[in-house]
Amino acid sequence: MRRRWIADTWSPQSAHPTHAALTGEQAIHLARVLRAQPGQVFDVVANGFLHRAEVTAVSESEVRFTLHEELQSDAALPIHLLLAVFKFDRFEWAIEKITELGVARITPILARRTEKHLALAAAKRVERWRRIALESAKQSRRTDVPEILDPISLPSALARESAPMRILLSETEQSLTLAAALEGVRPFFNDGKKDCYSERGEEPAHFARCDTTLALAIGPEGGWTPEEISAFTTHHWTHVTLGPRILRAETAAIAAIAIGGALHTTHICL
Repeated sequence: MRRRWIADTWSPQSAHPTHAALTGEQAIHLARVLRAQPGQVFDVVANGFLHRAEVTAVSESEVRFTLHEELQSDAALPIHLLLAVFKFDRFEWAIEKITELGVARITPILARRTEKHLALAAAKRVERWRRIALESAKQSRRTDVPEILDPISLPSALARESAPMRILLSETEQSLTLAAALEGVRPFFNDGKKDCYSERGEEPAHFARCDTTLALAIGPEGGWTPEEISAFTTHHWTHVTLGPRILRAETAAIAAIAIGGALHTTHICL
């Protein structure tokens, strides 16, 4: 199996680039540690596309490639995770694992019960979180890196969210499980375009095209406040449970993405 890299730059800046390069730490590692030479072949992801790539020039500041045929690869799960900020070591572990599972986007949320010192320091940690996601994406052989947005307050996040399907993992919900909420949606083909329909064949009020994102929200230690739960309801989020056990936030994140990913790969329309 060829080693895979995610390009730092590529050209032309179009859907199908023909040249790419690694810079910074990736170039240093490839040049100094792996002693890459012109003519060697690797797998390189550029602009979201996976290619067989030939090394054309090597230095510790840049390793350049010519991109050849495009290779088959899996797309990211169409899931946007709104994850309330909690203790950074566990938060970063969660980022690593949900990146491996295929999440497309992560928004760190500053909730009412996010510890004050964590909320104040979160903005300075974003670049570190993005580096963790990059390394995890490479390790898991993803063809893209999840987008990690800047931390924002919950009201701002709710106002911006446009996903047609919005699911809140809620401690107060006892009956509707995440799996059941997702299994209630099936793919329906209409003029060659996939839409989301309920099992009765009716289009749910907040579901739209299947190529849009499923939004999942997971709260901080201590959970969401009653006011926050009410705000989710106002913005048409479906409240679900992961079961009878109380899970840590990072465990809930992994379980939720795994369930969503399993249903997606069996052609449940998200």
